[in-house]
Amino acid sequence: MEKSLITTALEIPGYKITQNLGIVRGITVRSRSILGNIAGGFQTIFGGNISIYQELCEKTRKEAFDLMVQHASEIGAHAIICMRYDANEVMNGVTEVLAYGTAVKIEKL
Repeated sequence: MEKSLITTALEIPGYKITQNLGIVRGITVRSRSILGNIAGGFQTIFGGNISIYQELCEKTRKEAFDLMVQHASEIGAHAIICMRYDANEVMNGVTEVLAYGTAVKIEKL
């Protein structure tokens, strides 16, 4: 499945949805390391972008996204519509990130 055929929209321009395969998801759970928290703490002293946390968040979202795409591929999807992210703190310093959407089969118009 092409990653370009993943959208937050309800449809993909130029394509017709032929089958709804249901919800697909990718979930990952991450914690911050002690060293990461120390480095992040130093960055907060000076303000601005906290790059160490930004990098962690980006890697976590990418992992959840890739797992969602893998799930969709395993069930034979051509595309994912209505894609979203959700994040929750499981416990102090431990966060889950969920990427989810609706897997569909499509055909070009």
